[in-house]
Amino acid sequence: MSRTHQGNKCGVGVELKYCEHCGGIWVRERGAGEVYCEKCQPKVAELPVPKKKPGRIMLPEQKCSVSQRYGVAAVEETEDLEAVGGVA
Repeated sequence: MSRTHQGNKCGVGVELKYCEHCGGIWVRERGAGEVYCEKCQPKVAELPVPKKKPGRIMLPEQKCSVSQRYGVAAVEETEDLEAVGGVA
């Protein structure tokens, strides 16, 4: 257990942590490394082990913009645009 000493007082360092399964907030000992709350630990332990490690997530890349694809002229920066209906 991690303990901090302040004079004659002894205390345990704790930190707030959110559960990476249910999103609930709980308190754990500082530096404990637990990522799931006590309620979720048994549930997560029953999950199958992933067959491969998750890779780097990459977003699709668009080669050209929609305006370029359909030949729409770009709006000049100096032009004023008005909101069409609704509140701006």
